[in-house]
Amino acid sequence: MTARNETDDEPALTAEQAAQIDRAVVGEGPLTEEEEIYKENILDHYRHPHNTGRMSNATFSNRELNPLCGDTIELFVKLDDRQRVCDVKFIGKGCAISQASISLLSDSIKGKTIEEMKNIKREDVLSLLGIPIGVVRMKCALLSLRTLQKGIDTYEASRQSHNGQRRSGECL
Repeated sequence: MTARNETDDEPALTAEQAAQIDRAVVGEGPLTEEEEIYKENILDHYRHPHNTGRMSNATFSNRELNPLCGDTIELFVKLDDRQRVCDVKFIGKGCAISQASISLLSDSIKGKTIEEMKNIKREDVLSLLGIPIGVVRMKCALLSLRTLQKGIDTYEASRQSHNGQRRSGECL
């Protein structure tokens, strides 16, 4: 029996399928020993992503698609009364780079304010991945950041239109 991914109705990777991932497509070019360690970290985040799932009480959420390859990410962010991220979840489908990127980014935004998240740059996400990313895979690597940024933009626009009312509160 194939395991089911807890975030959707798609079958999760079996151990055999995960072992067959072409490690050469995770990074571009020859890697240093340190980059090899990061590559293994990417594969680990792909196989065992952090913060997966949906969130019904999110302060804001956003879904983005990379139309070139079909990768998708839906991000759910909950802010506490101090306007800091107290919980984050995501669901997604796609390549090892895009899914590891959102797993790593979701870990890194916990405890951050909206302003701190708005200051996250593409170089920060690429640094989280820790390996050289070629032009072909760049959109995959940065889909997580685009999803977060557009979610923040939508959230801020809705706050302005609702005279500062917000959907935040205590995280349980």
